[in-house]
Amino acid sequence: MIVDWFMLPFGYGFMRRALVACLTLSLTAPIIGVLLTLRGLSLVGEPLSHAIMPGVAVAYLLTGLSLPWIMLGGLAAGLATVFLAGGITLFSGLKSDAAMTSLFLTGMALAVLLIASAGSALDLSHVLFGSILTVGSHDLMAIVITGSVVLTGLAVGLRALMVEALDPGFLRVQGTRPAWIQGAFMTLVVLSLVTGFQALGTLMAVGLMILPATLARFWSRRLEGMVAVAAGSAMAASLLGLLLSYHYALPSGPSIVLLLGVGYLLSLLGGRHDSLLSRWRRLSSS
Repeated sequence: MIVDWFMLPFGYGFMRRALVACLTLSLTAPIIGVLLTLRGLSLVGEPLSHAIMPGVAVAYLLTGLSLPWIMLGGLAAGLATVFLAGGITLFSGLKSDAAMTSLFLTGMALAVLLIASAGSALDLSHVLFGSILTVGSHDLMAIVITGSVVLTGLAVGLRALMVEALDPGFLRVQGTRPAWIQGAFMTLVVLSLVTGFQALGTLMAVGLMILPATLARFWSRRLEGMVAVAAGSAMAASLLGLLLSYHYALPSGPSIVLLLGVGYLLSLLGGRHDSLLSRWRRLSSS
């Protein structure tokens, strides 16, 4: 029966933990993604997701697979990359995306060399693609606590983030430095990526952040609407992706992100705003 297909997998503890972790990530990462796309920074998530790897590698070599330490290592590496890229842009005039990409490539190579030179048995596919079905109770607690911090930061600073994205000159008139708000926002981006690292890996965590945000723009032009669509689509894809991975022995992280990719294509074809269907209707009625 269809009810059994949906309910039976969650009779297992590891599936319940995976679902809670996915839902937690779905409440934070897509909102970050919406703000990134509104700023025209949707590509920033990719280099940042790799920039955390040197910190992850060092933390793993020193402490083993301890998620709190790995998250701290990744956070430190990500923040170092953000502020180094900002400094390079400030003093050299190089665009921030070019500086970020240069640093992430260097960091990625450093992480691989650290792991290889130490003779570590760490599986890089786990780092890149995650393993949400192996999330333990302590890992889940770390994900929930960190996700709550990100959500609280977004709730407190959302108005300032929107003003800084749309009219930074207004903040200067008010005596507030946009650079501080930009730095705080990038800290939340890094923290969100680090939170999703254990569950989805450095590659798939970006998918949960950006794909829901990009498909949401085909359904709403208002911030609250985009946030609702992005979070809702991420939660739906997480639930269905976990079920597909259980029933058909598929990798869970890629299954979730692939469903979001399908949702993006469907939104591109038939969304309410700027989709192919909406454009065809406007042309037909004119």
